[in-house]
Amino acid sequence: MWIKRLELLVSLLFTASYFTNKYVLSILKFTYPTLFQGWQTIVGTLLLQVAWKLGWVEMRSSFLWSAKISWLPGVLIFVGSIYAGSRALSKLPIPFFFMLQNASEVIANIVLKIAKKELSCTKISSMLVIFTASTILLLNIFKYESGSFSWAVIHIACAGGYKVFQKLKSCSLSELEQQYLSYLYSMVLLICAAYPSGDAFDVLTFPFLNSYQFHSGCCASGILGVSLQLVSVKLKNCVSSVRYGAWILVTKVLAACLSLAVFETVLNIPTGCCLVLGILGEALLIYTSISEPEVKG
Repeated sequence: MWIKRLELLVSLLFTASYFTNKYVLSILKFTYPTLFQGWQTIVGTLLLQVAWKLGWVEMRSSFLWSAKISWLPGVLIFVGSIYAGSRALSKLPIPFFFMLQNASEVIANIVLKIAKKELSCTKISSMLVIFTASTILLLNIFKYESGSFSWAVIHIACAGGYKVFQKLKSCSLSELEQQYLSYLYSMVLLICAAYPSGDAFDVLTFPFLNSYQFHSGCCASGILGVSLQLVSVKLKNCVSSVRYGAWILVTKVLAACLSLAVFETVLNIPTGCCLVLGILGEALLIYTSISEPEVKG
């Protein structure tokens, strides 16, 4: 019963987090990613720090201190991922964005499996299905929404690169310790980048700057993001990676379907087929992972 509640909470936080971000970025049109992502990393850093000091999560200060320099390359990739992801999500429907995330997972998996020489025929087939669906979707995005195409590609590359960096990094940091360092350094980088990018001055002309909807949306986005991270880590420690992956897939499908009723989404036959193909590919990828040995990081 406890695990079921955790799974339900992950689904609710996952859906609420993406919907809130989409609302702020697309409906309110807050297109200042250094400020938006800077705010989210500030909230994430503060909440993780508070949870750590209160004893709600376990993080080791000695490991954090020793890894502060070696983690910088990963932070730069992380900043590129969230910055480009913010740009892409502001223009793309949520189902499309989920497909792009699947593509980044495939890139990371292929690199890691090649490095470890563990690629099987069935796993290659499932990855090719996802990659093919993502490529066709990207071509359709370029045709109808060329402005978001480059940001989508950058997001895929950086998100996949960050996952590879996390797996290949030699230091023994837990997932929350990695997230804490990424939040902390990203916060500093994004705040410093707000002035050169012009976002710090352009935001003064934002029409909803003093509105309740904007303030509540930004607060919710930061809190929901770090809450999702905390609950997801808790769930990963309670269930197998296969069960976790299957539950996230179900959550993404339900969230994508619900987003069609909440946000304006233009679907055609090619993009619809890409989404279905991507879901089938991800399901096949999870199925092929059942026979793999469980590895706890």
